[in-house]
Amino acid sequence: MMNIFKYEFRTYRKSILIWSLSIAAILFVMMALYPTFAQDAKFMEQMLENYPEEMLKAFGMNGNLALSSVFGFLAFLFAFIQLCLAIQAANYGFSILSVEEREFTADYLISKPVSRTQILNAKFGAAFLALIITDVFLSLSTFGAIELYRDGALYEAKNIIVLLSSVIFFQLFFLSVGMAVSVLTKKIRNVLTFSLGISFGTYILNAIGAIIGGNTLKYLSPFAHFESGYILEFSKYDMKMAMISMVLTIIFLVITYVLYPRRDIQSL
Repeated sequence: MMNIFKYEFRTYRKSILIWSLSIAAILFVMMALYPTFAQDAKFMEQMLENYPEEMLKAFGMNGNLALSSVFGFLAFLFAFIQLCLAIQAANYGFSILSVEEREFTADYLISKPVSRTQILNAKFGAAFLALIITDVFLSLSTFGAIELYRDGALYEAKNIIVLLSSVIFFQLFFLSVGMAVSVLTKKIRNVLTFSLGISFGTYILNAIGAIIGGNTLKYLSPFAHFESGYILEFSKYDMKMAMISMVLTIIFLVITYVLYPRRDIQSL
């Protein structure tokens, strides 16, 4: 089992580096614009007053956080960071189990003296560790970019720590969805198509839910479960929404662990 874990984790090393550097680049490039927004704060706030509050929330801008503040700008930026994190986690989830069948190596893997549950544990553990490492890079990049470009603006580090702590739960949702769909689907030929579909689909659900109002659509989207603006403003999760995400994650994981040992593995 440990050999499977080590092998799986090695396959993620390049992906971890690419995603970590890409997310860091987005943070530093976008935060470099913050001093300009802060200087033109009055103009920006007057301009945003002309937009409906629902539309601003759809783009991650909490109505109570000014875009000229560190938290307001970070909330706006973090919505796009979450989208990148969702694609990464979903990509891992959809590929964890489907890659063996696509490359016709499943027969060799399950012929080893380990159970399918042990195989699944090793694969899930490797993907989970890869996400944690990415999140560490994200945390360092977030504080680094803020400190470099905050231009003397004050902020509470505690609020940002709470926001960053939500990332792993956010990613676990997409990881578990990908795994569950993999065992429910006969064969996934293109992992990226599925990853982009579930990530952008839930993002759009959250945006539409913010525009039309109500919580019906938001219940289905982890972007609403861990809304960056709410967390940065109140330094806590919306526990009702967060619990929905966590319960759904557990359900998807249970589906995976129940069905994978019974799955008919395609072979050559």
